[in-house]
Amino acid sequence: MIEAALSPWPDVAAHFAAGDGLAILPFGALEQHGPHLPLSTDTATAAEVARRLAERLDAVLLPPVNYGATWNNAGYPGTVSLSPETVTSIVLDIGRALVASGARGFVIVNGDWGNRVPLYAAARRLAADEVITTIALDYPGMDAAAEAVRESREAAPGLNHAEEIETSLMLAIDPGSVHPQLYTSEYPAFPSDFGTRPMQLHQFSTSGVFGDPASATAAKGETILAATVEASLAVLADFVAALPPR
Repeated sequence: MIEAALSPWPDVAAHFAAGDGLAILPFGALEQHGPHLPLSTDTATAAEVARRLAERLDAVLLPPVNYGATWNNAGYPGTVSLSPETVTSIVLDIGRALVASGARGFVIVNGDWGNRVPLYAAARRLAADEVITTIALDYPGMDAAAEAVRESREAAPGLNHAEEIETSLMLAIDPGSVHPQLYTSEYPAFPSDFGTRPMQLHQFSTSGVFGDPASATAAKGETILAATVEASLAVLADFVAALPPR
């Protein structure tokens, strides 16, 4: 594995030429995560998963994109959201640049729900234009691993935000950024069409927490991270095998 941000260009070029030619990009967000977690939570999680994948695949690790499409949290100060079109454009530009650097495959580790559609659009465009073989990963295996360790109830099906699961992840990744003295629990009442149309979340939770972080532990976070990496590697096995010849 080589970190592009910390390496001279000849080293990056040599790494692309010597192995599978994989580049891995963590794509995060600057988004509220309650009073006890940093705005960079999604970026930190994506970066950790991307780093572990780069180590296992001997890939070039790109520096993370620290902003994403997070309109649903834009009502909380500190959140900085990109448009979906900007997210797609960023990936298209990076993908084209990677080809010029000698990359053969482009793996995006998505850290935020709002990035899913624009990242997939970028991957599809790069494939359709035959620029570079690209895949966007949405944390394979994470949901199952989270349910296996969860003690608290979900605020809504599939909604893990600043509660036990995300707090456990940050306790495993960067415990100094977590402030347990500020833990709070909120279980909002959602309308029946929640999750089926765009809604901003600040109208439901004053703190930005959806659930209860009290039972979070670093051990749970590590379990979730490890399972996510293994599931991601299983998905990437066929992706790597199908890369075009040099």
